[in-house]
Amino acid sequence: MASFLLGRAATLALVLFGASVLIFLVVRALPGDPAIAMMTSNATPEEIQAMREALGLHLPLWVQYGSWVSGALVGDLGRSFTYSTGVSRMILDRFPVTLHISLAALVIAMAIAIPAGVLAAKHKGGLIDHLARVIAMIGISMPVFWQGLLSILLFAVILRWLPPGGYEPLSAGIGVSTAHILLPAVALGTAYAATITRMLRASMLDVLGREHIAVARAHGVPESTIIWTDAFRNALIPTLTAAGFSFGYLLAGAVLTEVIFNLPGMGRLLYESILARDYPLVQGLVLLNVTVFVLINFSMDALYALLDPRIRR
Repeated sequence: MASFLLGRAATLALVLFGASVLIFLVVRALPGDPAIAMMTSNATPEEIQAMREALGLHLPLWVQYGSWVSGALVGDLGRSFTYSTGVSRMILDRFPVTLHISLAALVIAMAIAIPAGVLAAKHKGGLIDHLARVIAMIGISMPVFWQGLLSILLFAVILRWLPPGGYEPLSAGIGVSTAHILLPAVALGTAYAATITRMLRASMLDVLGREHIAVARAHGVPESTIIWTDAFRNALIPTLTAAGFSFGYLLAGAVLTEVIFNLPGMGRLLYESILARDYPLVQGLVLLNVTVFVLINFSMDALYALLDPRIRR
């Protein structure tokens, strides 16, 4: 198993290297000049050039890339052009907010997806199955930002049950924090619950159609035992994979949600840094998102190898 994991780690390291090159080049290809964005409208060409030199943008691209990557390897992602603060420090300050939202959304997604997927598979072709598939299709088709706007309109503006935005940490009280986090978490969680539901239903149906399930039923094993002990446990591996990647998407894809709900997380910071042409901040945030996906991928591979001896061999 150690050789398998070492091989996967080497592959993922190459992926990270390639991603870092791509991120650097794509960010540099964004329209607009950071030096011009930071100067007043009446700045002279000489002042703009001086700002470019102060930011290090006059150096060759390979020098800029080498400086950025060498710093990133030791946890230094450079300094923000806009805030004149270390990018790593800014990410650490904003990461707990996005992590809080993402974990809450994942809990909501799994709380919806597990019973819905199991019941849909158990009652294949019935009313519950059709209802679960229709709701899952609606959840997949409806954009997250649209769900967010509708939830604000209904629960914050019309019913006035919850605040329309803002963030309160857990230190402010579980009730207060939950009230502020609930709408964005539900908007994000329901979208990914639809994907996980479809994955779990398909996996459950595949397991329930196997020969050992028919043998268990012929021997009089209770249906609840077959569903939750045999079928659900075997269908859990692909479901965990879907949940793992959903968590990665939640961390990386909360940009519009954080903007809509005015949440001070990494998604909102990425949105603001793109508008400001803040190269180090954009690079650091995108690289972190890619790293999260790579680590989740590695974790899923390790989990597969742990649960399935065939993969280890």
